[in-house]
Amino acid sequence: MDNEQLITPWDLEEAELQDEFYVPEYIVNMAHEVNKHYDMNVSHMEVITTKADKGGLIWKIETDKGPRSLKLLHRRPTRSLFSLGAQEYLVKEKNARVPPIIPTKDGKLYVEMGGKLWFVAEWIESLFQVTKDLEGAKELCYAIGEFHQLSKGYTPPEGAENASRLYRWPKTYKKIVNKMNWLRDIATLYNEMPASSEVLSVVDMFEEQAIKALERLEQSTYHELVKKGNKEWGLVHQDYGWSNGQKGDGGMWIIDLDGVAYDLPIRDLRKLITGTMDDLGAWDVHWVKEMILAYHEAYPIDDQLYEILMIDMALPNLFYKNVKEMIYEPTVFMDDELKLLVQRIVEIDKTKWPVLEELADNSWLGGVKK
Repeated sequence: MDNEQLITPWDLEEAELQDEFYVPEYIVNMAHEVNKHYDMNVSHMEVITTKADKGGLIWKIETDKGPRSLKLLHRRPTRSLFSLGAQEYLVKEKNARVPPIIPTKDGKLYVEMGGKLWFVAEWIESLFQVTKDLEGAKELCYAIGEFHQLSKGYTPPEGAENASRLYRWPKTYKKIVNKMNWLRDIATLYNEMPASSEVLSVVDMFEEQAIKALERLEQSTYHELVKKGNKEWGLVHQDYGWSNGQKGDGGMWIIDLDGVAYDLPIRDLRKLITGTMDDLGAWDVHWVKEMILAYHEAYPIDDQLYEILMIDMALPNLFYKNVKEMIYEPTVFMDDELKLLVQRIVEIDKTKWPVLEELADNSWLGGVKK
């Protein structure tokens, strides 16, 4: 086997023909080679999840040292090193409930093969997802607040990228504003597509929301807040939800840290709230308040951070997230399904603004112990 073969995303059509857990043979062979770098004997390997379109995956492996996970990280090695350093820091320095990394025989956090980083971690057998109700949502919010507190002070290892989104908020907001123009142009150009008229009927409204959010961000204390710097703010998960925050021995565990980056912490909270309101099909002020309160218990939100949270929730996140793909394949993506999805998003959006109006005054947060 040529260890120098570079790992690339694999053929999705071939994966569909085989099964959802299909992994190319050369990657399986590499996995066996990687296992030899560890002081363990592997008796069984089970694919848990794959990112075929990016070239990454997770196995659960049965070993003579107990169950473990073997993970192939799809990002650049220097970027993956940032995340592995963070995972090690959280376990060793902060005693956080994240899976401990198993070192190789020569004491490294990872094995580099095929142009990617691989690592082995303890498999936390006791984990289960919390219930998809308000109590479960509150547990998730408290846990990520705790994670944000513990991640402060992290310094990446030598050779790692400095993965930070802290200073990128204005750029991100501007990108959303600009993409609204693209969506308008594409919907006009492909006006025969089923979703075209639906997109055109609402894009002006969402563009205006994005412009207002950008203006509010620029007028806020954002620029003052980010002066504290990366280490002071700590890390956000970036992909946090019911699957990556799970209950187990000792409380809530946070897993799959390969996307962590420096940022203002409430970005994770905003994503969790937005996603939960999407699942509910409407914004519910009681849910949002309870989720913020649960987070606030673990990570007190001051007035300045609260203002940024309100601005980020005012951005048309749901519309942008679900519709931006039409830029790449308009003739495939702008179908009847997208038409119905846009209609649903507009109905959810109508329920958002009364909730944000009620949340504008944050005096209700005052009762929580700081």
